[in-house]
Amino acid sequence: MIRPLAVIRALAIVCAVLLGPGGGTPALWAQTATPAASEQDQGPPDYAAWERTARKAERQTQDSQTPDDALTTMRGYLVEWRATFQAAQNVNAARIATLRAQIDALGPPPADGKLETEAIALRRTELNDQLAQLQTPVIAADEAFRRADGLIKEIDRQLRERQADELLKVTPMPINPANWGIAVTALRDISAEIWNEVQTRWDKPEVRADFRAYLPLVLILFIIGLGLIWRGWSLGERFGNALNNLTPKHWHPVWGIFASLGQVALPVIGFLLIGVPIQFTGVLGPIGGHLAVSLAGLGIVIFGWAWLGQRIFPKAETEGMLLNLSPEKRAEGRFYSLVLGALTGFQTLFTVMSVDKGIPVEARAILNFPSLVLFSIVLLRIGRLLRDHARSRGVADALPSFRDRLIGLFGQAAVIIAVTGPIMAALGYAAAASALVYPAVFSLGLLGVLFVLVDVVDGLYALIVRRGDRPGDALVPTLIGFALSLASLPLFALIWGARVSDLSELWTTFLAGFSIGETQISPRGFLTFAVIFAIGYMMTRLVQGALGSSVLPKTRMDQGGRNAVVAGVGYIGIFLSALSAINAAGINLAGLAIVAGALSVGIGFGLQNIVSNFVSGIILLIERPVSEGDWIEVGGVQGVVKTISVRSTRIQTFDRTDVIVPNTDLIAGRVTNWTRYNLTGRLIVPVAVAFGADTRKVERVLMEIAEAEPLAVLNPPPTVLLVGFTPDALLFEIRMILRDVNFQISVRSDINHRILQRFHEEGIGLSLSVAAQAQLKPVGDGADEG
Repeated sequence: MIRPLAVIRALAIVCAVLLGPGGGTPALWAQTATPAASEQDQGPPDYAAWERTARKAERQTQDSQTPDDALTTMRGYLVEWRATFQAAQNVNAARIATLRAQIDALGPPPADGKLETEAIALRRTELNDQLAQLQTPVIAADEAFRRADGLIKEIDRQLRERQADELLKVTPMPINPANWGIAVTALRDISAEIWNEVQTRWDKPEVRADFRAYLPLVLILFIIGLGLIWRGWSLGERFGNALNNLTPKHWHPVWGIFASLGQVALPVIGFLLIGVPIQFTGVLGPIGGHLAVSLAGLGIVIFGWAWLGQRIFPKAETEGMLLNLSPEKRAEGRFYSLVLGALTGFQTLFTVMSVDKGIPVEARAILNFPSLVLFSIVLLRIGRLLRDHARSRGVADALPSFRDRLIGLFGQAAVIIAVTGPIMAALGYAAAASALVYPAVFSLGLLGVLFVLVDVVDGLYALIVRRGDRPGDALVPTLIGFALSLASLPLFALIWGARVSDLSELWTTFLAGFSIGETQISPRGFLTFAVIFAIGYMMTRLVQGALGSSVLPKTRMDQGGRNAVVAGVGYIGIFLSALSAINAAGINLAGLAIVAGALSVGIGFGLQNIVSNFVSGIILLIERPVSEGDWIEVGGVQGVVKTISVRSTRIQTFDRTDVIVPNTDLIAGRVTNWTRYNLTGRLIVPVAVAFGADTRKVERVLMEIAEAEPLAVLNPPPTVLLVGFTPDALLFEIRMILRDVNFQISVRSDINHRILQRFHEEGIGLSLSVAAQAQLKPVGDGADEG
């Protein structure tokens, strides 16, 4: 059965694991380490001692009556042995690798009865003998490692099965009045034992003398302690507000959280002043003394929950408030947080006392029922508050944030558990009910602590970057909050009944990694790969930057060629970085042949367009039929090439819109490049003249206009042609070669202005008929300086 004490002990175990001596071996394991561990660190494993330990472990796993504590202790021994054998597997690793390389250098043994030279055969036999001798301790360590690992898994399986059986154990129904006598008897016995302890000690003259001597001091400290418990919370709040007034405003979000801890410290000191001096009187026995010492922990639990409620349900509305609730509902949340603290504290004291004094499980189940019902009521109310927040955000926001959805999910789960738990306990499934209600309460508390920590991180980040407002959606505090959430997962697992050994086994498996063929993928190898690749990538970028800014500008290469060289260096650098990282991580590419084959099939079917575009991008960068800055036309799109990447090319049209063209279209399709090798280009200006005009006069006027254009090339000279006519119009064309085709639109406009001016001066009329206009086909519409 999962009880509050179990959760507290689990948290204490986590601290012991993290802060245990030695840094590398958890303190919990150190208590169960094999006595031969010190000898094993200096030499080969003691296989005789291991054999005795393994046989004892096998006997314990086969005996269904073995206590859980004995199995847990044995598991600690096995974990230590397994670590020893794992280290022994790497003995002579370098020498074994060298011998294998030497044997490979001799070549494969001759086949089909062919003879090998005597010297090579003798050398091969000698190396194989050395290899077999060096591999013997490695093989023995591997066999022992697998045996220890199997025994550990067997113990874990048995403990999990026992835990499941305990959860499904049926106890007397607490709602049946016939069963109340068990609980009443247990309470009477423990009360009588406490009274007998006090009575026995009071009968001693020296105890009465000490009591009278310490009584004035005890009374004074008792009164002070009561005062701190009663008024310490408000005094701590005033003290925190005073400190906030002495600090700059931008410090308040962070400093206010730490200053508010005084609201917890003062009442806890009050509990200490009450509990500790009473022990000096000598009147209390073991049980009473234990309860007196536990008063400080009681104060921490009660006011810790109250402090957490104040942070989650603040009195005043502030920017970035966690829950979107009305002041009345926030006050309700603070009250229920205080009630949860009181229930948790007294339930923990009762659990400690009942376990130490051996109260039967049946009696504990009945005595715990009222407490479980109260926990469920408070859990139900807090769950509804969380659901109200999620609903209010869902109405206000079209798409609630992930945090709001998570809060709503927790609230819904809390309501369901609060309803289910008491029903299960009433039917006799007290252990299962406790395994639902108590972890749900502590999970809400841990979730609140996480939100407070994230709030602290946001405030610290705002201070570091010197921002007056909260960072909001900044990346750094978001990543830190995500890391805190991941780090809290083991705590959630412990709260919900996981054992420390389960978590340690998962961590061991995670560190060991997994195998793909002959390749071992582990976190250490992945980290090595990431570091080496990052270094290679940064060096590649540095080389690219040096080439692009310092070296290549001093050569005769054009901009397109420079970009091609820089891009090629980047691809080669990334490829070499990946190879170096793979080699440093010890990844055997031969073992990934099957995976590579499967990927090649996927590329052939699903990624063929991407691969085709990639190859086309390489061809573009090498052959350079198109370069950045060229004016091209492809697929009916005209524009200037802005960037050429591996997969696609970005073209900016003359309307200032960007068009992404796959590189395959530039290689396999028809592309018109107006400015690749020179900027000269032909301009054709069609002109429709009214029927009946003097054609030679029109030709002379148009030729004068063309020759007067500054951008027109005189060799070959411009020409004026009568290309056709309609019933009411004569169709002329001015054809000229421009020095810079990018200016053809502005040149066309200037020529049209001069045509209108000269025709007006010469008395030549233009044709405005629809048929004549239909014959006009402007050629070369495209770029301009604008």
